[in-house]
Amino acid sequence: MTIALSIGVALVVIAVIGVGVVTSLGGRGAGTGGAEPATATETADVVERPTPTATTQPPTPVAVEPALAPHVQAQVDYALAYWKDYNPQYGVLGITDCVNFASQTLIARGWEQDDEWYNDPADVYKASASWRSSTSFRDWLATRPDLATPLDDTQRDQVEVGDIAQFDWDDSGDRDHTGIVTKVERTAAGTKIYFAGHTLDSDYRDVDTAITVDHPGGTAYYWSLEQ
Repeated sequence: MTIALSIGVALVVIAVIGVGVVTSLGGRGAGTGGAEPATATETADVVERPTPTATTQPPTPVAVEPALAPHVQAQVDYALAYWKDYNPQYGVLGITDCVNFASQTLIARGWEQDDEWYNDPADVYKASASWRSSTSFRDWLATRPDLATPLDDTQRDQVEVGDIAQFDWDDSGDRDHTGIVTKVERTAAGTKIYFAGHTLDSDYRDVDTAITVDHPGGTAYYWSLEQ
């Protein structure tokens, strides 16, 4: 009797275990061929997309100047080469060398000397007045509309690299300084002009600084060059 009871209990235990195994197998794969649904970490790599960020306003645009014509480029190259290291070929007019230097850049641009505008290679002090004096240079350019057109500072939007910049520091009506425009910046706020010159040796001197800080009350003028 005891043996039969033990065998019966054992059979019951085996049956219970079998049912559990079958139930467990059916629960994982019923209707899916036994494959467990994939979790998120088992799928293909997630493609990261950048988080949208707030856009920022671009800086104030500066108009891009067109490439310089070869003769203007030659003039500017000369100005930037000799604004500080003077060219001994032309001599130096002491502390009033600005027009001598400006004239040199125009020779580099392709202009030719004539009977009214010339240098003396033996003695620059014997050069024509138009080669040495800002006021005389202005007066000579005024007779040559084929070479240059006068502009005042309200017309600086018409100024281009290579043009002549002149200044009346004390509102006397004459011209006290001459330079060569080496950079023009055009923005919505207006036009900024920079020039090279001798006397106060400079390569990119700011016109606005020259007439407000260096010489308060000064006036700028320009010559738009035709050739």
